[in-house]
Amino acid sequence: MKITGRVINIDADILGGTPVFWGTRVPVKNLFDYLETGETVNDFLRDFDSVQPYQAMRVLEMSKKLIETSSSVLV
Repeated sequence: MKITGRVINIDADILGGTPVFWGTRVPVKNLFDYLETGETVNDFLRDFDSVQPYQAMRVLEMSKKLIETSSSVLV
Protein backbone atom coordinates (compact mmCIF):
# COMPACT_ATOMS: atom_id res chain seq x y z
CA MET A 1 0.00 0.00 0.00
CA LYS A 2 1.45 3.35 -1.02
CA ILE A 3 0.78 6.20 1.37
CA THR A 4 0.68 9.64 -0.12
CA GLY A 5 0.62 13.02 1.49
CA ARG A 6 2.98 15.58 2.78
CA VAL A 7 5.84 14.39 4.90
CA ILE A 8 7.97 17.54 5.13
CA ASN A 9 6.92 20.99 6.24
CA ILE A 10 8.94 24.17 5.79
CA ASP A 11 7.41 27.11 7.60
CA ALA A 12 9.23 30.23 8.78
CA ASP A 13 7.17 30.10 12.00
CA ILE A 14 8.36 26.57 12.85
CA LEU A 15 12.03 26.38 13.90
CA GLY A 16 12.85 29.32 11.65
CA GLY A 17 12.01 27.45 8.45
CA THR A 18 14.03 24.31 9.18
CA PRO A 19 12.48 21.38 7.28
CA VAL A 20 10.53 19.27 9.78
CA PHE A 21 8.40 16.16 9.54
CA TRP A 22 4.83 17.22 8.73
CA GLY A 23 2.74 17.69 11.87
CA THR A 24 5.78 17.75 14.16
CA ARG A 25 8.62 20.00 15.21
CA VAL A 26 11.18 17.27 14.52
CA PRO A 27 13.82 18.38 12.01
CA VAL A 28 14.30 16.02 9.05
CA LYS A 29 18.04 16.42 9.60
CA ASN A 30 17.69 14.49 12.87
CA LEU A 31 16.89 11.31 10.91
CA PHE A 32 20.08 11.65 8.88
CA ASP A 33 22.08 12.46 12.02
CA TYR A 34 20.87 9.19 13.57
CA LEU A 35 21.77 7.17 10.49
CA GLU A 36 25.14 8.88 10.20
CA THR A 37 26.10 7.80 13.72
CA GLY A 38 25.09 4.18 13.09
CA GLU A 39 21.72 4.26 14.78
CA THR A 40 18.71 2.74 13.04
CA VAL A 41 15.46 4.17 11.75
CA ASN A 42 13.76 2.29 14.59
CA ASP A 43 16.01 4.06 17.11
CA PHE A 44 14.99 7.38 15.58
CA LEU A 45 11.29 6.50 15.62
CA ARG A 46 11.51 5.35 19.23
CA ASP A 47 13.11 8.64 20.28
CA PHE A 48 10.79 10.82 18.15
CA ASP A 49 7.43 9.11 18.52
CA SER A 50 5.55 11.98 16.86
CA VAL A 51 7.14 10.96 13.53
CA GLN A 52 5.23 8.19 11.79
CA PRO A 53 7.20 5.29 10.28
CA TYR A 54 5.84 6.03 6.79
CA GLN A 55 7.17 9.60 7.09
CA ALA A 56 10.71 8.45 7.81
CA MET A 57 10.62 5.88 5.02
CA ARG A 58 9.20 8.39 2.56
CA VAL A 59 11.95 10.91 3.34
CA LEU A 60 14.55 8.22 2.68
CA GLU A 61 12.81 7.27 -0.59
CA MET A 62 12.69 10.91 -1.68
CA SER A 63 16.37 11.35 -0.83
CA LYS A 64 17.30 8.27 -2.82
CA LYS A 65 15.34 9.49 -5.83
CA LEU A 66 16.91 12.94 -5.57
CA ILE A 67 20.40 11.44 -5.54
CA GLU A 68 19.62 9.12 -8.46
CA THR A 69 18.23 11.92 -10.60
CA SER A 70 20.88 14.47 -9.66
CA SER A 71 23.99 12.44 -10.36
CA SER A 72 25.37 15.00 -12.78
CA VAL A 73 25.14 17.69 -10.11
CA LEU A 74 26.75 15.52 -7.42
CA VAL A 75 29.89 14.60 -9.38
